[in-house]
Formats: sequence, structure tokens, C-alpha cells
Amino acid sequence: MPIIDVSPGVSIAYETFGDPDDSPVLLVMGFGAQMLAWHVDFCRALADRGRYVIRYDNRDCGLSTRFDDHPVDMGKFIAAVSSGDIPAALAMVPYRLQDMADDALGLLTALGLERAHVVGASMGGMIAQTMAIAHPERVLTLTSMMSSTGESNYGQPSPEAQAVLFGPKPADRGGYVAAAANELVWASKRHGDATVLRELAADSYDRAYYPAGIGRQLGAMILSGSRADALRELRVPTLVIHGVDDTLIDPSGGRRTAELVPGARLLLVPDMGHDRPRALWPELLEAIEGHTG
Repeated sequence: MPIIDVSPGVSIAYETFGDPDDSPVLLVMGFGAQMLAWHVDFCRALADRGRYVIRYDNRDCGLSTRFDDHPVDMGKFIAAVSSGDIPAALAMVPYRLQDMADDALGLLTALGLERAHVVGASMGGMIAQTMAIAHPERVLTLTSMMSSTGESNYGQPSPEAQAVLFGPKPADRGGYVAAAANELVWASKRHGDATVLRELAADSYDRAYYPAGIGRQLGAMILSGSRADALRELRVPTLVIHGVDDTLIDPSGGRRTAELVPGARLLLVPDMGHDRPRALWPELLEAIEGHTG
């Protein structure tokens, strides 16, 4: 797995699929998830459609740079945010979504790519939006999938999904893998598969188990604020994809994103939750291919 320097002190692990002469598509993954969550078969299928596909690990995840020098006490962080002590919360978190967007842009630069189509899922959609806002000249098209705008009135999780997301996870491999089935709470009601969730958890644990980075990524999301005003001014061709069954980021997050971005197209996918079940890959691949064509 190649790892490349993208800025002083930050190295990013990545993998590519397809012909480098084809149009590049950067896949940006979400909160706490390694590049493995972009399934290798999905990446290959997109490459087979004439795209040069790049997937990568965000900072503080997988094999990319870890910020161990900045531990975050989640109890104190959440208490500070809940009480409105934003200066204290800001002091606890060493980076923001803009820094994560800069990592992605730095990866493109390191790979010799001036521009790319950017597809982001969940927190990855927030990073992708931030890339397009800050450097629209480098984003050929934006696809924001199962994501939101950073506004507190949209895209909120259900209580059950939030409890699973923030609940403690076992540190041992067996417990960690078994607990992945709890994520069915936000998966497709029709296509959700506990076996698939456990397989991804096992692969992720064996590759790079690193729970310490989750707190910093969460802080980056919470403290980066709303992108609503900037999205109103965005002129990058935008596709918004959201699952109707999504309980982790409510579909209102996708609807709001499409409402704000001028000319954006909204694709609400029946039988899709906060996941990308294989049964829906043909529809998702066709949508991405058409948008990046």
C-alpha cells in the first residue's frame, strides 16, 4: 500500500484502480472508516467504466498520519460543546475539516493531478464539499453522498443510531467484529447484511485498528460549522445521493445540500441506508459515471 507525503508532517495511504490516463475520481471516506469501506469491487467496477479511481485513508485513520500528540478526552470535549464553551472545545482538537480537505488536495497534487472528480460519503461528503468550496478550480464535479451541510437543523441522527455511533466498542478483535452488527440500525432495511458489516470490521481491525483518531475526527466535524452560505455560492457541478433509509444522517441533510447548491441534482435512493449495499451498486455506479462523464 503506497504512502505519500501530502504536506509537512502528513502522509496519506492510498490505492489506485484503472488507467491513469482516464478521468480521475477521488473517493473520500467518512468518519472513522478506512479506505476499505470503499469496497475493492466497487472501485474496480467504477474503473471498468473508464475512470481512474483513487481511494485513501483520511488522517488519523488506517495507515495515514496519526496525531497521537493531541489526545482528545471525549467526555471533556462533549461537555465543552454542550455547555457552549466553544473556545475550550477548539483548543482540544488539532485540526478541522479544511485540513482534511487540504490532505485530499495534497494527495492529488502528489499524484500529479491538477483536477479530479470528487466523491465523498458521510464525513467524506463534508470534506468533498469543503474541497469544492475552497478550491473549485480543482474539483471537476462534486458528488456528496449520505452527507449534510453542517447545519444543526438538518441531517441529524436518530437516537438509536447516535447511541450506536457514540457507544463504547470492544477493544478485542472478537468483540469488535461482533459489535459491527449493531450498525444495522442505520443500514438498508432491505439489503442490510450483518455478515458484510462483520467482514469489513475484521478487515479494518487487522489492517489498522486505531480508535484514538475517532475523537479528533469527530471534533473536526463538529467545530467546522455550517457550510450553508458557501454552498449557496458554489458553482461546481454537484450530484447529491442519499438513502431513504438513512438514520445516521437523515435524508434532510441530502435534500438541504441539493437545495443550497445551484443546479445540484438530488438522487434519493430507495432501500439504501447509511451504506452502499452491493444490490444498489449498479444504480450508484451509473449515477457517478453519468455525473463524471
